[in-house]
Amino acid sequence: MLAAILIFCGVNSVQAQVMKSADLEKYAKKKYGDKWLDAARNLASGLTLDKNQSLSYQEVIEAPGKSRQQLYVALNYWATATFKDKQAITLNDKEAGCIIISSTISDIANHTGTLNKYSVSITPIIRLDIKEGRVRVTYTVQNYDILKDISGGWLSLADSDDRTYGDSKRKKDDKTNANLYDEQWEIAKHYPFVESDKQKRTCAKALVMTHAYSNAIIDKVEEAVKNGIVGNEDDDW
Repeated sequence: MLAAILIFCGVNSVQAQVMKSADLEKYAKKKYGDKWLDAARNLASGLTLDKNQSLSYQEVIEAPGKSRQQLYVALNYWATATFKDKQAITLNDKEAGCIIISSTISDIANHTGTLNKYSVSITPIIRLDIKEGRVRVTYTVQNYDILKDISGGWLSLADSDDRTYGDSKRKKDDKTNANLYDEQWEIAKHYPFVESDKQKRTCAKALVMTHAYSNAIIDKVEEAVKNGIVGNEDDDW
């Protein structure tokens, strides 16, 4: 019975690792404020795009005294517990010391424009390279995934009862609803990297949220590396 209770508590702790969009927004506002245009402009001064025009972050986390095997086990546990989609872990190579994760976080930004309404999601690529006593985290996002609702703008001709926005769980390329469109916006071609952007307000918040999520991911990897996930993974049992 005690073992079952401990396992249950451990599962709850692991599930708490997942950051939902609402929690991410609170985190972003606390760090950068809620004036998204200003926050995006300020962040852009310290951001660079990589050779593929992707937004990319990299950090090395030191873990003195921990072997490559220990770090691999800790990070494999963190990855499988945090990302519930069975397809999220696209590479898990123990010999190479590399774990690659691709998982979508939905609705990080929403904006109602004059004619359309937009919902933004991102699918970061998270790469964990593991060596003796250290881990390198690389976080990369190239595009915003957009669900555009042409019936959702302020001047939309559609009756409010007919508006279909909010169906952001709709499968990609599902054409059963003529008001909804899937689009991809390259980050490099939008605000704040391009000043004269018609989707400036949408992309400002999307940029800040994308940046905040990179910080959250790196913080969680560091916590898993240094302290484990549930705090009882040491060898003294």
